[in-house]
Amino acid sequence: MVQPQTLQKYSLFNGLTEEQINNFFPLMQQEEYSHDEVIIAEGKPNDKIFFLIEGNVTVSKKEVILAQFGEGEAFGEMEVLDIMPAAASIKSLSAVKIMSISNKTMREIYKMDIKAFSLIIMNLARSLSRRLRKMDETLKSYPTPIFY
Repeated sequence: MVQPQTLQKYSLFNGLTEEQINNFFPLMQQEEYSHDEVIIAEGKPNDKIFFLIEGNVTVSKKEVILAQFGEGEAFGEMEVLDIMPAAASIKSLSAVKIMSISNKTMREIYKMDIKAFSLIIMNLARSLSRRLRKMDETLKSYPTPIFY
């Protein structure tokens, strides 16, 4: 079982005190998936932010692998933030342990502790920004298309 104090070392919970995490920790769910299981299916609804505690997952779009995530990384945040169907599929590469925060839990955190909620949202924004920067760097390595 994951202990609340271990979450402080991960970027999603940066800046949160142990007390703040302890307050909303009971609202989070721990989930486990076997090797090669679909956690999020592209085009399907998703109302959770997932946080990898153990194991690795792939991110794919139309069956093309775009990225691989490991311990400490979050996914599913796009769908929670913009309330659209999943932009990509997430599949386990190994047995994985995940903590999840549902949309409903995010609303409860907002009601309980606006500062904790704000830090989580800021951390999600930072994470998305880092991914966007990484994608920009990856795209730079491809030849420039020629338009006629």
